[in-house]
Amino acid sequence: MKHYLFYIAHNYDFEILRPLQQEILRRGDDVAWFVEGKEFNPDYFHQHERVLDNINQVVDYNPRAVFTPSNLVPLFIPGIKVQVFHGFEWKKKGHLKIRGCFDLYCTQGPFFTQKFNQLKTRHPHFSVIETGWPKVDSLFNAQAYTWPSQRSVKTILYAPTFSPALTSAEALYEEISRLSKDQKWQWIIKFHPKMDSLWVKKYQNLCSENLHIAETDSLAPILQSADLIVSDTSSIITEFGLLNKPIITLNNRAPEEHLLNITQASYLEETIIQALKAEGNLLKLIKLNMQQMHPYSDGASSARVLDAAEKIIQSPPTELKAKPYNLIRKLKMRKKLNYWKL
Repeated sequence: MKHYLFYIAHNYDFEILRPLQQEILRRGDDVAWFVEGKEFNPDYFHQHERVLDNINQVVDYNPRAVFTPSNLVPLFIPGIKVQVFHGFEWKKKGHLKIRGCFDLYCTQGPFFTQKFNQLKTRHPHFSVIETGWPKVDSLFNAQAYTWPSQRSVKTILYAPTFSPALTSAEALYEEISRLSKDQKWQWIIKFHPKMDSLWVKKYQNLCSENLHIAETDSLAPILQSADLIVSDTSSIITEFGLLNKPIITLNNRAPEEHLLNITQASYLEETIIQALKAEGNLLKLIKLNMQQMHPYSDGASSARVLDAAEKIIQSPPTELKAKPYNLIRKLKMRKKLNYWKL
């Protein structure tokens, strides 16, 4: 039986990795989870999931591959290190940064594959294989989210990013407050787990029969339930676009053709009206963008990720250089996890 490890740090990691866990178990192999830090809710673990309590147990588990959405992973853990990413948002600082931790990057689509292959020419110590993203394996057949006050009107999902430099939470607060009083639409709000608690509380005060705040670790059902999304510079807009639905952004860092990007909150209402008409050209632009970001809708990305890891394990690339030594980073990781064995 093959052993695999999921190295996580945040609540959103569960939905990313559970499709991969399902594929591992389907093949008759074993998977264990290890959580770094305290930015997660232990109640999100399912009863049957195997959780390792400390780093010594992780090393003793001896995984053949470590899968993580995080940007860093300790090199002293056995097994190849596989980056599966925590989102699509390449416009945010750090998404395309090479930190010398990974043996394999499993990219979501052609856009990311090209970017990481370009980076590989300067940092020739890792492999790049396009697989699709495990998280969206369950997106296309997810049952739409429901809530007690739900009505048969158009549903707008508001999902801002948490980054202070990019979030629209403050800029759109008054306008969403005003629009949520109108009966013609209903609103769902889904906050990033790292959202400033001040703004979470302010939006919670807007809750009504027209505005509902979703508190769940599962995003796919929420995306299925909405007719359009309002956001800013967040990975969630690409996930929503995979359903071929319109996207409104406020001050997106690098607005693309398929986005209905606005620069002022006062433009939101008229843009929602435009988006709900969903003209053919707009949907065509969304589809073209998704073909670059994530062309896979077969629900088999997890299988491709696992196959990619096994390919590297069973036939290690001989042309790759050694990873950079990064002594300071290695020492910091050991100190953080209190592991000093050689």
